[in-house]
Amino acid sequence: MSVRIGTLPSLDRSDARVVLASTWRVGTPQRQRAAVEAIARTWRSRPWPDEGLLAYSVLTSTDGGTLLHYSQWRDLTAYESYAMNHRDERFAEIEAAVPGIERGGLHAYELYRSTPAAREAGTPGCVVIVDITFEGPDPRRQRDWVDAVFEALGSDPAPHPGGISAHFHTGLDGSRVLNFAEWESERAHVEALAAAGEGVGSPTEQWQRVQTFPGLSGSRVTRYLPAISIEAA
Repeated sequence: MSVRIGTLPSLDRSDARVVLASTWRVGTPQRQRAAVEAIARTWRSRPWPDEGLLAYSVLTSTDGGTLLHYSQWRDLTAYESYAMNHRDERFAEIEAAVPGIERGGLHAYELYRSTPAAREAGTPGCVVIVDITFEGPDPRRQRDWVDAVFEALGSDPAPHPGGISAHFHTGLDGSRVLNFAEWESERAHVEALAAAGEGVGSPTEQWQRVQTFPGLSGSRVTRYLPAISIEAA
């Protein structure tokens, strides 16, 4: 297998029909680093678990307390086989190295729409995860909300520099959307949010529609840095 440090997954691969995302709360930057090292060590010491797993990536939150797990699968059946035969032993080894990990919920998605990469974009150095939840399952509403975001992006008078691309995933349960947005740096994203009337979330009618979309119940934004990406050889 290939274990790459400090790299991000390839989000445009056509064979990944299912994406699974979850978080681990580890509490401190020191435990965060130790968990990443334990994950890399555990995966290197074992054969690739299932041919249906295409790639597995781990990202570290910029606040030092959380890991994001992002894995790409051929289908849900492949993940269910992995969960039954391999997942628990791998987690047990990682937990032995970093006791007390708080595992968040695991959510299944499919990639719905992606923006084209920005012209003259640099190398992605930060990932901004936007986790959107809705009031109950409605697959059509998920897609309509994402489409509204694309209309709003087109209405931005002056997109802030530093944004590279955005990849919108719709939840298989019909109740959530995950945006995996690539930025050149954490600072670029912070500056984009602070730029009143410009770039991300400009005060346009289109962004107002996104923010007040019927059935929208919540959103959470977290910035992450690439840690490791693992693929079958």
